[in-house]
Amino acid sequence: MTIKKIGEQRYRGEIGRYFEDFEVGDVYEHRPGRTLTDADNIHFSLLTMNYHPMHCDAAFAEKSEFGKLLINSGLTLAIVLGMTVPEVSGKAIANLGWKEIRLVAPVFAGDTIYAESEVIEKRESKSRPTQGIVTVRTTGKKADGTVFMVFERSALIQKREGSKDSEAGY
Repeated sequence: MTIKKIGEQRYRGEIGRYFEDFEVGDVYEHRPGRTLTDADNIHFSLLTMNYHPMHCDAAFAEKSEFGKLLINSGLTLAIVLGMTVPEVSGKAIANLGWKEIRLVAPVFAGDTIYAESEVIEKRESKSRPTQGIVTVRTTGKKADGTVFMVFERSALIQKREGSKDSEAGY
């Protein structure tokens, strides 16, 4: 988050980047990380109606190849996506889509996860002159460096000129 001066001894937090601020090849390391718990996993799994026993039945999971509960991949995706918002989509008009979501390693309670995003494409919008499209490749990593998730996401991002941030008190 950045801070902008809006008056004498007065500042306002600002989330996200404008389209002009993105450069292909830039990598954003998203912090803070998040340590996942069994409670996170159970709540998310039951809230989303995903009551697969690998997420909520420790006795069942104990007999699996992992020997313990797996953190629901929907939860890890949601958390990693959320970690990217301050740097990637805080000024987005809309998410345009995700693709190639790959889950490459298991995540367990007690794991601390981090994320980083690389800008892989940027272009002006053909139909919206005050906006552009930014595509990033986001990688989720455990604290030990193990990559557990990779995906690409495109978002429609506002430009500085024509932004409604000031009108909205941002």
